[in-house]
Amino acid sequence: MAKKNLTRRQFVTTTLIAGAGSVLLGKAALGFPVKSTGLYADPFQIVTLGKSGLKSTLLGMGTGFSGYNRSSNITRAGVAETIIHQAYEKGIRFFDCADSYGTHPFTAAALKGIPRESYTLSSKMWVGPGGIPETERPDADVVIDRFRKELRTDYLDLVQIHCMTDPLWTDKQKKQMDILENLKAKKIIHAHGVSVHSLEAMEACVDNPWIDVIHVRINPYGEVMDKSDPSEVIPVIAKLHKEGKGVIGMKLIGNGNFKNDSDKIDASLKYVLGLGTVDMIIVGFELPEQIDNYIGRVRKISLTK
Repeated sequence: MAKKNLTRRQFVTTTLIAGAGSVLLGKAALGFPVKSTGLYADPFQIVTLGKSGLKSTLLGMGTGFSGYNRSSNITRAGVAETIIHQAYEKGIRFFDCADSYGTHPFTAAALKGIPRESYTLSSKMWVGPGGIPETERPDADVVIDRFRKELRTDYLDLVQIHCMTDPLWTDKQKKQMDILENLKAKKIIHAHGVSVHSLEAMEACVDNPWIDVIHVRINPYGEVMDKSDPSEVIPVIAKLHKEGKGVIGMKLIGNGNFKNDSDKIDASLKYVLGLGTVDMIIVGFELPEQIDNYIGRVRKISLTK
C-alpha cells in the first residue's frame, strides 16, 4: 500500500508541537519515567484521565475494530475472549467496549475471576440510527442496566455517548447526559463522556463541563480523522486537555489502514505520545502476537527532540 506523505504544513506543525510536547512532558503529564537518555514511554505506566479520577495503563485495548451491529473483527473471528484475556495477562488494564461492538459478553468471560478493581472498563451507548440491530433507543438508565448485566459488573468506570458528529449534540443529547450524570451520582458509573467523529462535535466539548473523558481520532497522517490536516485538530485536543478532560487517543493506525506499515505505526505512536495532550491510547488488537508487538513498540519510543 502506498504511503501517505505529510504535507509541508503537517510536517512543520507536527515537528513543532511534538517537539514542544517532549520538552514539557514529565511524570505528571503522561507518567513517563525519566531516564538519562530522555523520556521513554512505558505502556504499563498508570495514568489519570484528566480530572475524571479514572486511572489506566497508558496503553489500552479497543475491542471494536471494524465494529458494527454488535460485532467486530475479533467477535467475527471467534477470538475476542482469548485476546482480551491475554491483553490483561500481559499487563493492559483498560478495555474499551461499546454496544455496537458486541464485545460485552466476551469481555465479561475474559475477565471472569479477576478482581474488578484491577482494570478499567469502558463502554459506549449508541443513540443514532443504525449501529445496533434494534430501532428503539431506550434511555441511558435502561441501557446501562443492560450493559452491567452483559459485562457482569456492578458498575462501569466510563460510559460515553458514541460517535457524535453534530455540533449541537450537547443540546440534542441533554436528556441522556442528565441521566448519565444521575447514574454517576449513584456510583453506577464513575465517569461519562463522548466519542466524537467530527471536528465540530469535538469543539462543542471544550467548554462543556459535563464531559469527563473524550475519545479523539488522532495520527500524523490525517487518516480517518475529523480533518485530513492534523494541524486543525491538534489545537482543539490541546484545549480539551487544558480544560481537564481525559483524552483517549484512537485511530492511531488509521483504522488499520497502515497496520502493515511498520514505519508509519512507529511514527504515529511517537507523534501522538509526544503531543503531551493525550492521556492514553487504545489499539484494537486482532491477533495475540499484536499485543507484544505494540507493547514493544511503545517501550522503544524516545520522546526527546
